[in-house]
Amino acid sequence: MKLKLLIRHWIMAFIYPRPLIGLFYLPRYFNHWFRYARTIGVEKISALDLQPCLGDWSTHTPFDPHYFYQGAWLSRRIGMAKTTKHVDIGSSVLTISVLSAQVETLFVDYRPLKVSLPGLTSIAGNILDLPFPDASIDSLSCLHVIEHIGLGRYGDPIDPQGSVKATLELQRIVSRGGNLFLSLPIGRERVCFNAHRVHAPSSVLTLFPDMTLIEFSFVDDAGLYHEHQSVDAAIGLEYGCGLFHFQKS
Repeated sequence: MKLKLLIRHWIMAFIYPRPLIGLFYLPRYFNHWFRYARTIGVEKISALDLQPCLGDWSTHTPFDPHYFYQGAWLSRRIGMAKTTKHVDIGSSVLTISVLSAQVETLFVDYRPLKVSLPGLTSIAGNILDLPFPDASIDSLSCLHVIEHIGLGRYGDPIDPQGSVKATLELQRIVSRGGNLFLSLPIGRERVCFNAHRVHAPSSVLTLFPDMTLIEFSFVDDAGLYHEHQSVDAAIGLEYGCGLFHFQKS
C-alpha cells in the first residue's frame, strides 16, 4: 500500500497543479529534502512517505479566473435577491458547497454528488430532461455547464444541438419573473471538441428568447473581471467567461 501511494504521489507531482512544471523544480525539492534531513533533531523521514509537491513555488496564488469570479458573482446576486431556495444545475461543487451555507440549495448533476452537508440536497438529473414541472423554479443557476452538453466528455450522448437543447430546458423550468444565472465561455464561436463550445456574447442572447437580460458581466482573456457591462464590451474575446443574469418574461 505504501509503495502504491508513493508511486501515485510522484506521478501527481508532475501533473498537479501545473503539468510538467514539477520537472524544473525537482533539483530544488531534493536540495530542500537533504537540508531538512540534516537538520539537528529532525524526525526521521522514510523514502516511502515522500509526497513531493513541485508546482506551488510561485510569487502569486494561482487560480482559474472563470471559476473564481463566477462563484463570487453568483453568491453576491443570490444574496442581493434574498432568495430562500435555490436550484443549481451542474455548476462547480466548490461553489455550491459555499452557496449552500447562504441559501437552501438543491444541486442537480448528471453525475450524482455523494455528500452530506446542511443546506445542500443533491440529486441525479439530466439537463436535457430536468425533473421539475414547467415554470416551477424561482432561482436557478447553471455555471460553465451548457457548453459541454452533447460532446460526450462527461459520459453524455453525442448531440451537436446539446447546448441549444439545454437552454430550452433551463427556460422551461424557470417561473415567470424567476431568475436564471448562467455562465459559459464567450469569444470566437467554435467547438473545441470534446472540451467545450465557445459562443459569441450576442449569440447567447438568441438562445434565450423567453428571457430578458438583466445584467451582463464577464472575465476577459487576461483573466480580468468586468462588472455590469454591455454585451458589446466583450466583442473580440478569444476565450472569456460570460456571466448572464436573465429573468423570465
